[in-house]
Amino acid sequence: MILKTAIEKGEQHLSRGPHPERARRDAELLLQHIVQDQRATFMARWQEKLDNEEEWRYWALINRRFGGEPIQYIVGETEFYGLPIRVTRDVLIPRPETEHLVEKVLELAANIKATKIAEVGTGSGAIAIALAHKMPYARITAADISEPALAVARANARRNEVAIRFLHGDLLTPVRGKLDIVVSNPPYVATADRAQLSVEVRDYEPELALFAGDDGLDIYRRLIPAAFDALVPGGYLVLEIGYGQSQAITNLLTSSGFEKIEFLPDLQGIPRVASAQRP
Repeated sequence: MILKTAIEKGEQHLSRGPHPERARRDAELLLQHIVQDQRATFMARWQEKLDNEEEWRYWALINRRFGGEPIQYIVGETEFYGLPIRVTRDVLIPRPETEHLVEKVLELAANIKATKIAEVGTGSGAIAIALAHKMPYARITAADISEPALAVARANARRNEVAIRFLHGDLLTPVRGKLDIVVSNPPYVATADRAQLSVEVRDYEPELALFAGDDGLDIYRRLIPAAFDALVPGGYLVLEIGYGQSQAITNLLTSSGFEKIEFLPDLQGIPRVASAQRP
């Protein structure tokens, strides 16, 4: 079977799956992964023939995608802030909207001379790695309660050649010393909302990185006061938040003593990043 035919047949099969609108693109991405080629070269090879092993591997991937498995897990990689990030089912897939979190930290850190940053719940390490890439002078610590996730994060840091101290533990428990910035994209989905999630998220991404109690606020309730205690006066807490959570987050930040609370919207105008300063 030639590449062109494989793409067409793959698209036809995936068009009957959970995301028909992405059938063509997914079929192309999976075949590119099999032949290990860049798109420009790949498009010029339309008439080349797949060998039997390549064809078998391609259809195995197509069937995984047809079942709803995220394309990032199938190919084992995604991109975040322009950097290659390996992903497995031990970590949440980094979302484009989380890049707003990185941008806010960079903005706040611009006025801090000796920047000490801790990321809570690092997962794949994407946020910490993006920050370390842009701020090689910063002392960045990244913590996670999941050892398998930390293994992925360490590998990603090595691949992107950045220096990050990774620690195992719950929230800020393993972090010692005062911090200038605490940043986190914690679990914030309410358990009651499980059925509303897409099959890719619900059935494939780690529950530990998704759900946070009946209202999705359980981690914030513990992290916000812990961050207040860990920050130097004038230090910042920067959080990604879920849809409709801005008022609850405001209340939690205020009750813990934070000031200068601000929200940054994503491209859809939804408050996505919360920042606050310890007085």
